[in-house]
Amino acid sequence: MSADAAKRRAAEKAIEFVEPGSIVGVGTGSTVAFFIEALGRMKHDIEGAVSSSERSTAQLRELGIPVLDLNAAPEVPVYVDGADECDPHRRLIKGGGAALTREKIIAAVARRFVCIIDPSKRVEVLGRFPLPVEVIPMARSHVARKLRALGGSPVWREGVTTDNGNWILDLHGLRIVDPVGLEREINQIVGVVTVGLFAARGADVVICGDEILR
Repeated sequence: MSADAAKRRAAEKAIEFVEPGSIVGVGTGSTVAFFIEALGRMKHDIEGAVSSSERSTAQLRELGIPVLDLNAAPEVPVYVDGADECDPHRRLIKGGGAALTREKIIAAVARRFVCIIDPSKRVEVLGRFPLPVEVIPMARSHVARKLRALGGSPVWREGVTTDNGNWILDLHGLRIVDPVGLEREINQIVGVVTVGLFAARGADVVICGDEILR
């Protein structure tokens, strides 16, 4: 099965977790684009969506799905998003699309987080994919020094500004054996908005092609 076929299968299967009449949390990325496409076919059965990025918001609106402000959403029963890496404990690296902060906020609000991936995203230990860190622009050099002290090699993703107006440092060369601890440590660095480790709040369900991992 090709990567695109696996992504589409996972996205279609995620529709089963959408509750009729509910507000759906929607993430960002190529796999999520397939999910939004499928969600468009049942747009009259949901109240609307909350979105983690301007790109997803544009696709949702193009399909006629109302996009709501998260502050106005009384409840988000399910949040569906992809990942750049997923370990056997459903802990994730996210942020390749630079939407990690909004993704993490919606994941925190949602009752259930469903992650949709293709098999290439499954790893035994996180860290092969560079770990994104969203930073306040004036703190970029300070944060980079702190990240270097943790044993990684931070690289500024030049030319990229997040939807929040911030910058991204990608941390290379890590083998993350304690994702929860590293997430906590990086989040404590002054100038960090958030880190793309979804470990303290990982996925509740991972769908990889046709396979559901709980």
